[in-house]
Amino acid sequence: MPQHHFDTLIIGSGLAGLTLALNLAQHQKVAIVTKKTIHDSSTSWAQGGIAAVLSMEDSSDAHIHDTLVAGAGLCDKAITRYVVEKGPEAVRWLISQGVSFTRDKNSQTGYHLTQEGGHSVRRVIHTNDATGKAVQLTLSEKVCAHPNIVILEHHIAVDLIVSSKLPHHATTLANRCYGAYVLDIKADKIHTIAANNTVLATGGAGKVYLYTTNPDIATGDGIAMGWRAGCRIANMEFIQFHPTCLYHPHAKSFLISEAVRGEGGLLKLPDGERFMPKHDERAELAPRDIVARAIDFEMKKRGLDCVYLDISHKSPEFLKQHFPTIYARCLELGIDITCQPIPVVPAAHYTCGGIVTDRNGKTDLNNLYAIGETAHTGLHGANRLASNSLLECLVFGLAAAKDIFSQTPIPFVSLPIWDESRVTDADEEIVISHNWDELRRFMWSYVGIVRTNKRLQRAQHRINLLHEEINEYYTNFRVSSDLLELRNLVTTADLIVQSAMLRHESRGLHYSRDYPNTLPQTHNTILQRIEGKPLE
Repeated sequence: MPQHHFDTLIIGSGLAGLTLALNLAQHQKVAIVTKKTIHDSSTSWAQGGIAAVLSMEDSSDAHIHDTLVAGAGLCDKAITRYVVEKGPEAVRWLISQGVSFTRDKNSQTGYHLTQEGGHSVRRVIHTNDATGKAVQLTLSEKVCAHPNIVILEHHIAVDLIVSSKLPHHATTLANRCYGAYVLDIKADKIHTIAANNTVLATGGAGKVYLYTTNPDIATGDGIAMGWRAGCRIANMEFIQFHPTCLYHPHAKSFLISEAVRGEGGLLKLPDGERFMPKHDERAELAPRDIVARAIDFEMKKRGLDCVYLDISHKSPEFLKQHFPTIYARCLELGIDITCQPIPVVPAAHYTCGGIVTDRNGKTDLNNLYAIGETAHTGLHGANRLASNSLLECLVFGLAAAKDIFSQTPIPFVSLPIWDESRVTDADEEIVISHNWDELRRFMWSYVGIVRTNKRLQRAQHRINLLHEEINEYYTNFRVSSDLLELRNLVTTADLIVQSAMLRHESRGLHYSRDYPNTLPQTHNTILQRIEGKPLE
């Protein structure tokens, strides 16, 4: 297959990747690789909004304080201040691109700001209850119309091309990323794509769990590829479980936004009794980790399949205006939120850890960047504050663009094509689906909201067995998108389990029955890959 060359290759089409692409395309030729269409990303599923200091009643110090409290001592204070102070500028950039946020003529800002769990004031700008979709559609339209951006839909990255893996690496720049091998899913062909700079913007890894609010594409691809390339990985034990995923057999992991509780929604048991005040003085407005553990506790204590989120005390007009998407979806399933409580359960929602980067999105490898949920910037600490994720995507997408523009172009290097001469077509695809199902079930059972040493050891044992099977499959058969995603999920699951086993305390999103206390000193969990060893 021919080799393609771009100034910048962006793997992923969410808010971080699209922000970067639009800013780079002024002066560069950019390629975006996306597993489905340009509209498919975790961004599209984000209901809540973007946290930023936009009101005179708010301040950077207040936003920083709320972020640090939620992060349970592990936020990087300098990065947190950097992101918060860049927030208003980033939101203004989105508005300039044409994103229509919900207006409020009575607000001093002109926009309706909502309040979510962990926030001390109203600071979340949004588009009703479908902010991510509005942002995704607006930026996707601009990306599709830009002459300097090539969109490779239905393509999935196989692996990064790095200097240490090249046969001629001794004569090239060391410790550098040169691009990626990319599978054209429909044509079943692997292309070699060379790039001066490569960016991992593939989102998180929610599909490693049985129940998740994430779309099917969230399979930890960027994190796994970065790990295999030699990047450090940090804090993968901190998986945020959203407290309120709609509990219904046909709901397909539908999220009930944090904003429902922010606007007065109450969590109740089947008999109508509230329970959050017994768990935290902030009640329903406590950070997500506290609310998720409280729901998990009540469900296990009472043998419940779900609990209920009730906002029916608000007027029907208010609910239809502020939560049109949630109202419509629930009504489709026979739940009228204007007069009925919503059945909810916790579900894997956000990956707080990821590839270690600096404030420009740069990783340990030269010319390789990671932005968005794929990255560990230090902003989220042990628990992400609600609506700081889209903010992070924006700020680091803009920062990475500026840094890439400052780089000196590197001479073009001819890269080897993908070698399929010693592989055959897969004989039993059922192996992939069975392994995928097994992985997600034992991760949910053993590495969920509450963990123990024994559960983690059981998960690790099963992961080791899956590694062997998948590596054998990957070595002997032609790759497919399903195989690549499963390979990345198992690698990501391994990173989560290893990180959890190294943290001998309970902090933020990581709660262990064997180590229920929080240690006085703080530390990040940093994993470094050493050739010849699975993890170090």
